[in-house]
Amino acid sequence: MPSPGEDRRQPPEIAGKQSLRWLWLVGILILADQITKLMIVDSFELYQRMNIWPFFDLVRLHNTGAAFSLFAEAGGWQRWFFTILAFVVSVVILWWQWTLPKARHRVLSLGLALVLAGALGNVIDRVMYGYVVDFLLFYVGEYSWPAFNVADSAITCGVVLVMYDHLFLEKRRGGRRASDNEARNRRASDNPDIDKS
Repeated sequence: MPSPGEDRRQPPEIAGKQSLRWLWLVGILILADQITKLMIVDSFELYQRMNIWPFFDLVRLHNTGAAFSLFAEAGGWQRWFFTILAFVVSVVILWWQWTLPKARHRVLSLGLALVLAGALGNVIDRVMYGYVVDFLLFYVGEYSWPAFNVADSAITCGVVLVMYDHLFLEKRRGGRRASDNEARNRRASDNPDIDKS
């Protein structure tokens, strides 16, 4: 039982239904991803390239692998593996968004929404075609980055934001360890039989 003057913080209120507000961004990004892919498929033959700048081309490629063509040369197992993986990741992200505290997690929520949009954008292609349409190709001379698409860009930006949140913003919020220790101490003060270590 806390003493009368003791500061006893309540656990943060979780986002719950408010986490669904990020779904508008997910929907817009999936739509942008699918529209740009359809435009490329309608306008380009497979492997056709169009130079835009000295370091950037539009191209039509079919990627049976993961982001940036990882595992593209595998024997076909990767289509269903990455489809199932994308669905599992999507469920985890939705749960994570739902259980985040309401306050002070915008960067993390934005990052998770971008990853979700990218995962679902590419899984639509995998289910419908068995491959992902990639069309953005950056290069310097003979050296090029693997072609990618809007969904891959969303995943990359999302992962950067999640990492930024974890490395810098979590510390400002007191860190996960601080809140875990606070919760453990609160339980211990409620029940003196619980070990505080």
